[in-house]
Amino acid sequence: MAVQILMPALSPTMEEGTLAKWLVKEGDTVKSGQIIAEIETDKATMEFEAVDEGVMGKILIAEGTAGVKVNTPIAVLVEEGESADVAPAPAPATAMAPPAAAAPSAAPAAPAAAQAAPKPAGARVFASPLARRIAAEKGLDLAQVQGSGPHGRIVKADVEGAKPTAAKPTSAVAAPTTPAASAPSAMPAGPSTETVLKMYQGRAYTEMALDGMRRTIAARLTEAKQTIPHFYLRREVRLDALMAFREQLNKQLESRGVKLSVNDFIIKASALALQAVPDANAVWAGDRILKLKPSDVAVAVAIEGGLFTPVLKDADQKSLSALSAEMKDLATRAKTKKLAPHEYQGGSFAISNLGMMGIENFDAVINPPHGAILAVGAGIKKPVVMKDGSIGVATVMSMTLSVDHRVIDGALGAQLMQAIVENLENPMAMLA
Repeated sequence: MAVQILMPALSPTMEEGTLAKWLVKEGDTVKSGQIIAEIETDKATMEFEAVDEGVMGKILIAEGTAGVKVNTPIAVLVEEGESADVAPAPAPATAMAPPAAAAPSAAPAAPAAAQAAPKPAGARVFASPLARRIAAEKGLDLAQVQGSGPHGRIVKADVEGAKPTAAKPTSAVAAPTTPAASAPSAMPAGPSTETVLKMYQGRAYTEMALDGMRRTIAARLTEAKQTIPHFYLRREVRLDALMAFREQLNKQLESRGVKLSVNDFIIKASALALQAVPDANAVWAGDRILKLKPSDVAVAVAIEGGLFTPVLKDADQKSLSALSAEMKDLATRAKTKKLAPHEYQGGSFAISNLGMMGIENFDAVINPPHGAILAVGAGIKKPVVMKDGSIGVATVMSMTLSVDHRVIDGALGAQLMQAIVENLENPMAMLA
């Protein structure tokens, strides 16, 4: 039978995607687990695997097509010799998903394939050609087998462990699949498109369509500013000791090709501060707060048309050189949209550093569900009052901690900020 291949939800926030490239063509034989397409989500370009076997009968969505909604049919898979014009059986819209994102099973896992309640006499059974061959060899009644493929289709894995004896009818109904979390669908409030177009009628402009990433950024940050009660804590840090220590370390690491940045020290300082103030290492989870044990620090990386926040996991346990190498790798792959979802999701705390662009200070928007984000400005030489009361010159960096008041109260946020400042002003202690 012909079966539709649907646009999958390859990330929790994906609502639509771009079919970047087909890796098979019409008439090609497709095997289970074979990569058949590359799909651009709201954040990355990901490979899409087939979960069934057959022949690529018809490609419905051409490569390069943007804005394809999740669960939209993108191709038709048929059996050998079958026409692609055969209409697939109606069924709930469920996309073929990669193994890592497979939907939860409705029943506990067992070595043998799940047995289904008997189907009405004469009811059509949908199964892949390979599944039918295995069933015939084993003497299985496919009407008694629960399919796990698209539209409930029976695939190879369903029949491999099944026994010839049919299961007794049962009245139990499988639990419904939990729908994947989706990104906020509402776009930022404001004048309608028609109102704005009329406002600028007669003026020269270039119209830019919103891609998936820009839509997601707009929706998530609007949600963040509307629903998160932000408050802001500001501190200045004297960087002279850190700059001297960094220069010394870089000379020693030069032979290994390692060059530490100020940002590497900020990541380490923040990770250690989260361990020193564990109550601030937390995220908002709707009806509860989750206090994390590891220091998983996200770092904002600007890319063309948007940004990523790759996460450095267990950052408190890693050396400065290891953090530097990992951050460089994540930033490089972020700019080519090659990060996997697990590399940019999670964390409890984020860092946004615009100091290298000359920005002296700014306020960052919290990336939910994080409890806080640290905005880092440029190090500027300024006149300061020294410890002995004299006037001197020091390199001073401005930092602003944006805090979710639902997760972290003012005094707790101040403790976290103090711990970060102490780590940066006493950099050698971070290696102890």
